[in-house]
Amino acid sequence: MARTGAPLAAGWLFMASELVMITAVVARLPDPELQLAAWGVAFAISTLVQSSSTVLLPTSTAWSRDGATYRRLRRYAWIVLAGLTSLHALVALTPLYGLIVDRAMGVPPEVAADARVALIVMLPWTVGTGWRRFLQGMMIRHGRSSVVIWGTMVRLATGAAVLVVGGALDVLPGAWLAAVAIIAAVLSEMTYTQLRAVPVVRRYLPPGPEPERPLTFARFFAFFSPLVVMTLLSTLVLTLVTTSLARMPSPIVSLAVWPVLFGLLMLFQSPGFAYTEVVISLLRRPGAVPVLRRFTVGLVVSTSVLLLVVALTPLAKLWFTYVAGLPAPLADLARAGLLGALAVPGLRVLLSWYQGAIMYGERTRGIMASVAAYLGVAALVLVGGAAWGGAPGVYVGVAALTLAMAAQALWLAGWARPVLSRRERANGALGATP
Repeated sequence: MARTGAPLAAGWLFMASELVMITAVVARLPDPELQLAAWGVAFAISTLVQSSSTVLLPTSTAWSRDGATYRRLRRYAWIVLAGLTSLHALVALTPLYGLIVDRAMGVPPEVAADARVALIVMLPWTVGTGWRRFLQGMMIRHGRSSVVIWGTMVRLATGAAVLVVGGALDVLPGAWLAAVAIIAAVLSEMTYTQLRAVPVVRRYLPPGPEPERPLTFARFFAFFSPLVVMTLLSTLVLTLVTTSLARMPSPIVSLAVWPVLFGLLMLFQSPGFAYTEVVISLLRRPGAVPVLRRFTVGLVVSTSVLLLVVALTPLAKLWFTYVAGLPAPLADLARAGLLGALAVPGLRVLLSWYQGAIMYGERTRGIMASVAAYLGVAALVLVGGAAWGGAPGVYVGVAALTLAMAAQALWLAGWARPVLSRRERANGALGATP
């Protein structure tokens, strides 16, 4: 389990570190509040547009079984990536941007102007993230999960180099520099992953006859679409948070603090994000269910305790003031917001545990239904917070995220239970280690 999960968790940790590194550099450049806010808006929209491509990772892990199926799946993946990139261009390059950012989101004009340039720079992001996730899923399926951590190290090193040079030259606004850095990083990781994937495909997925039950587009769509809806709506919550912050008291301050706080939460969620593919990969082994269940409990407790230690000690002040580079008033706001997010890392682990079991059992409609609960609870909290107007937007955003994740976990638990029970009964080897 450690051999499969550790590289994936480390990969997510490095990716989360990238967000922290970006916000730390932007916070030290001119107009930090404005540029952090612009970066937060551009990142939220880009993440929403490309969110569907992230599903290519578990999809590829589940379906890269033979050469013929893999090649069909590859064609379908490129259809998805082309469509999402076209959507990104439509938002960034047409009057649709003004309708979404200025009118619907209510972002201040000075923030929206810099965010648009960053959004244009990030046009290749969907292809870069989606294609390398597709290849990583295939390699995870065939025991090459270590490629994830090495690829992420390439990505982190490239992004860091761009940020260091760009920050030293100080020729670009912070939000623009952040976009350039993340695109250079993503494309370098995609190139590395492509090079590592070639020998794996040759060895494990050579051209061959179609399997008895070929992967048709209808079958792909039936598996893929519920996951897309789940991911899209889950990511939409982050965009709703950004929209709500723009409409609450002190919008630029809240918009500036949110990406920094969210970046730190991503660090503590890294093991949970990686856990879905671990569950999918290991559930097929005899005796996996009880071992994975115990590991899940341990992971929930450990990630929650770690965040608690940071939040209740001077580590939080050190992080937000000296690492993230926030001015003192913004750092205090971020520290208080962190206290409201103590349950987030543990909830992320539970979500991945249940989602992995549901994907293994091909009951992905249950995941789609769970997102309705997630989105509904988040929207209710955000709308209520905006109407009340008595708390900083960051606090409302944290509350919405936490309560929405809890509602989704409860829903997924009901759908995952039959899959886990059947799997447990099927092998009967309760004491075996996967």
